[in-house]
Amino acid sequence: MNREVIVYVEGPSDKLGLERLLAHQIQTALSQGNTVSFHPMQGKEPLLNKGPIKALNILRNKSHSWVFLVPDLYPQNKPFQHSTYQELKTELEQRFLKEVHRKACDSSLNERFRVHCFKYDLEGLLLASEDILLKRLGVQSFSRSWKTPVEDQDHNHPPKRIVEALFADAGKRYTDTTDVPWILERTDYLKLIQKCSQNFKLFIDDLFMT
Repeated sequence: MNREVIVYVEGPSDKLGLERLLAHQIQTALSQGNTVSFHPMQGKEPLLNKGPIKALNILRNKSHSWVFLVPDLYPQNKPFQHSTYQELKTELEQRFLKEVHRKACDSSLNERFRVHCFKYDLEGLLLASEDILLKRLGVQSFSRSWKTPVEDQDHNHPPKRIVEALFADAGKRYTDTTDVPWILERTDYLKLIQKCSQNFKLFIDDLFMT
């Protein structure tokens, strides 16, 4: 049976950016009878609070569907205690199973419920797209530095804050819903999974079952 993958993300920039970055892979999946779609949830807390319930309602009614929750890891401890991907994943899986038991559903639904995250946020992908980011900034070199690999940043210095500062230094204002898709549309996702192998690669491998 064909596979329908529904991915819940935090906001519009995540949806737009991933659609542009993965356009070819999404089209290839479609040509094989499978669909991959991204849906914003208006922030991290709505995604984490409502995501498991939305996922269960889909999975129990559509046997060919898979649901992914993909929030930013930053900020930590909202709306529950977590600072690592594993802590985030464990809590969401527990919340999903609690709903499964509450609604007396088959626990095997958990096999089609997946949790991933951007470490520490989607803007990590922008920092890993150095050449394209420089073009968007309209500069020859970066005014600031960050850790390599970028997924080694932390909650005190998340990628988004660095990106905002880079735009400000270049005399521009960072607008995620336009800058994210512009940059990611011009970026090779294969290079990103090499540079962001801690979390982003795991998400992409799982998403396309590679």
